[in-house]
Amino acid sequence: MSTWMVVEDEPDIYDVLLAMFEIWGIEGIAFVDGGEAIAWVEDVDRGNVTGELPELAIIDIRLPGVSGPEVGARLRQSPRLSNIPIVLITAYRLSPEEEIAVQAKAQADALMYKPLPPMPELRRTLDRLIAERKLKYSPTTP
Repeated sequence: MSTWMVVEDEPDIYDVLLAMFEIWGIEGIAFVDGGEAIAWVEDVDRGNVTGELPELAIIDIRLPGVSGPEVGARLRQSPRLSNIPIVLITAYRLSPEEEIAVQAKAQADALMYKPLPPMPELRRTLDRLIAERKLKYSPTTP
């Protein structure tokens, strides 16, 4: 079973994402604020987390405490999680400059606006991002 990570402080969106994961047969690791997510990443890096690590992270940009782009930046520093796709999500309209800035800070693979796309389209996009990252970061065989 695949595992995906969600960092989202809006309960309705949090619940919808976890429900979609369940329908898709995906385990969800969920956090409601950025500080919680970063503490978990640090536990992963210390070897304190057992079990399957997430293949993907969906992170809200605006979170209480630590921002979504900061969580993404921390994921990119993790020896164990640095290669997973990061998808930033937001309900706020950003200028093109802001879009570039938040994606650069998080080294995000994508930025999506809420409401998120319909389930089949969202799944195709997320699966594509995972496949692209795996291709880019998988060890090459001679």
